[in-house]
Amino acid sequence: MTQRALGFIVVLEFMFLLSLCSSEELLPEISPDTSPQPFLPFIAPSPMVPYINTTIPKLSGLCSLNFTASEGLIQTTSHNCWTVFAPLLANVMCCPQLAATLTIILGKASKETGLLALNRTQSKHCLLDLEHILVGKGASSQLRSICSLYSSNLTASSCPVINVDEFESAVDTSKLLLACEKVEPVKECCEQVCQNAILDAATNITLKASEALTDNSDRINACKNIVHRWLATKLEPSKAKETLRGLANCKINRVCPLVFPDMRHISGNCSKEVSNQTGCCLAMESYVSHLQKQTLITNVQALDCATSLGTKLQKLNITKNVFSVCHISLKDFSLQVGSQESGCLLPSLPSDAIFDQDTGISFTCDLNDNIPAPWPSSSSSSQSSASTCKTSVRLPALPAAASWQPSLYNEGVTRLVIFMLSVVLVMQLGLGILSVIFDSIRYSFRFDLKIPDIRKLSNQSKY
Repeated sequence: MTQRALGFIVVLEFMFLLSLCSSEELLPEISPDTSPQPFLPFIAPSPMVPYINTTIPKLSGLCSLNFTASEGLIQTTSHNCWTVFAPLLANVMCCPQLAATLTIILGKASKETGLLALNRTQSKHCLLDLEHILVGKGASSQLRSICSLYSSNLTASSCPVINVDEFESAVDTSKLLLACEKVEPVKECCEQVCQNAILDAATNITLKASEALTDNSDRINACKNIVHRWLATKLEPSKAKETLRGLANCKINRVCPLVFPDMRHISGNCSKEVSNQTGCCLAMESYVSHLQKQTLITNVQALDCATSLGTKLQKLNITKNVFSVCHISLKDFSLQVGSQESGCLLPSLPSDAIFDQDTGISFTCDLNDNIPAPWPSSSSSSQSSASTCKTSVRLPALPAAASWQPSLYNEGVTRLVIFMLSVVLVMQLGLGILSVIFDSIRYSFRFDLKIPDIRKLSNQSKY
């Protein structure tokens, strides 16, 4: 198959509609001699100026954190966690960026307070304030549930050390900084130099605890957060963000985030040597279509998911490589986009959504890389996920740049540019239905992104 990229420029109109609304007063009158207007016409920005719902939040006044000093980080977080995209980007962009932002803000605060954590009372006020700020900048109002975020995430939890001086007396800070001041994402995920240094530091400060825990892993994880905050005080904000996102990405790419439904239908059609290839591939296509409704994933996660699915199928006595027989590729495991229903794979390295006044919210999406899904070997079938440090499958860390111009073919990867024209939120009885309409205004092609039920996704995106 020819691997050429078509530069897509997509206009997305998002509208939340009332599912139980029976009144016709909300329906606009559409004149037959004019262009159709937005379904809720009281907000209708011009096609080239995306609607950005920014509001000035009312803060509690009880939080001591200086959010203004981290305006850039907060802005990036709001883009990565943008309204309806937040559940789709939760695992890869939104939640890792939110965690990094909180860590850096808390680290900065310690320079004045000498403490690397907040108390319970302050943590509640500060988390609520940050949530209001993010929502005011266009982020989802459901970040707590999407990212499993609690006020305790801002405290020390069970870690016994929060004082900066005490921390530095208990930890070999020179060794820690040397290991983590320059983290190369791909190399770090394999060699784990910084991760091991953080683990050593966290283990050292857990020894300060006066009470032992039955499971010390919880305390070590809590102390890892303290180590992260201390590192954030020693690195420039941009460098701290790069380091924290890089470390988070190692964990993200290690696990397949998809939920695999029951596979009995596949086993009934693909058992033994696949005598009925058509029936088997139809069953595989039906099964994979359910996976495609869940979330956006990275190319490395897709490799993990292929390995996980293949291993599960082998346990059902499916010995034939049905991925090859049915032409299953890594892109088939991610959310599908385009009229040709091509899977959108996010880059394996940390990336951010970007806002531009003219083009709106955009993120890099690989639509060209037709890598066949690898069938697990007998040696790898016992592993829960694929190891990209040892795998022979070549995956691009970042998609190559592609032209933004429409109707031009280029080798490489497509830059998916998403125009946010209308975001209208109507709440009644706490129930709404997301209607997503994709319509190209300036170009003669159609491009569809299938976004599943947000309410279901919010329960699947907690990692």
